[in-house]
Amino acid sequence: MDIDPIKQRFASLEPFLDERQRRLHAAAEAKALGYGGVSAVARATGVSRRAIGIGLQELGDPAASSVKHIRKAGGGRKRTVAKDATLVRDLEQLVEPVSRGDPESPLRWTCKSVRQLAAELNRQGHQVSHRLVAELLQDLGYSLQANRKTREGTSHPDRDAQFMHINAQVQAYQSDGQPVISVDTKKKELIGDFKNGGRELRPKGDPEAVRVHDFVIPELGKATPYGVYDVSHNVGWVNVGIDHDTASFAVESIRRWWYLMGRPLYPDARQLLITADGGGSNGSRLRLWKVELQKLADETGLEIAVCHLPPGTSKWNKIEHRLFAYISQNWRGKPLISHEVIVNLIAATTTKTGLKVRCQLDTQSYPKGTVVSDDELAQVNLQPDDFHGEWNYIISPRTKSVDTVIS
Repeated sequence: MDIDPIKQRFASLEPFLDERQRRLHAAAEAKALGYGGVSAVARATGVSRRAIGIGLQELGDPAASSVKHIRKAGGGRKRTVAKDATLVRDLEQLVEPVSRGDPESPLRWTCKSVRQLAAELNRQGHQVSHRLVAELLQDLGYSLQANRKTREGTSHPDRDAQFMHINAQVQAYQSDGQPVISVDTKKKELIGDFKNGGRELRPKGDPEAVRVHDFVIPELGKATPYGVYDVSHNVGWVNVGIDHDTASFAVESIRRWWYLMGRPLYPDARQLLITADGGGSNGSRLRLWKVELQKLADETGLEIAVCHLPPGTSKWNKIEHRLFAYISQNWRGKPLISHEVIVNLIAATTTKTGLKVRCQLDTQSYPKGTVVSDDELAQVNLQPDDFHGEWNYIISPRTKSVDTVIS
């Protein structure tokens, strides 16, 4: 049932309605909808089901609706969220560790039922019903969905445990004021007048002409955006490479983020937590990834902790739905005709929640096929975690930091 029209009508009229008129208007909407109307209107307007029920009684007996008392603005019982300042925060903390969703959609969804969440909140000392939890989740952008089988690759038996481990690490680092970043390489993009998915407003009958076939233009090539998303500050950094997507390129992107954005935000940082996919240029098995991170640790003096997402869960990486999704939405329908266009479109990406993005073109070369010997790997000061050390580890500096400024 689409409640948006109800929500829009109510929002337009509400400033002119007193308490009685509000419930009568809501009741009229519910009556017009029929079965399920009370619940739908309650969700759309914020008027309680009880008030709508009273309104329906008044509509059914106009003589009895000549109510003498109308509550003054601000009167009545205060909402639970107004009396319980930590309720929304605690609810989000319960949901967030297992959140997942379509990266291209602002809607997030959770596999926990509202009754389970209400029970846990009550155990924490809150006084909530499952109906209130459902309303709060809807306000926060969540909805319950049935399970659907999808082919995401191999499902590791410790997948959920790894996500809980990552969440605990993120909370610990944030509590200590240390930077936490989510990193990944966005899909490579062809440079030139090629079709880009989505639509953009243009004069009627005048679509922008693009090439029929998507063949690489040799003199323009491809762009490889590598992103760094600061989980605590909701800011992003994208390094647009023109060469190969290697571990050297990945770590160089993190290095540039640190000097241009990270260090100013965290001047007293001693540690850095990186959450990354298990494959690609920042893969858990890549020797070069670890060697390059060791160089970064030596250079900055930071103790670098890494937590890799388990196999088959790359789309659950926060950078996918908190940064890359909005970049894709921002440049939809626009041909990426040059590196300058890509950089400007990425840097112009914002959201209502305050996301800000900086972007830079990286013209360096990153040759493929770099071989790391056993001796070079042995020199990496790496300490694996007791829980899946191949996914979770810390690389500590071997020397005092040089902290060379990158221009």
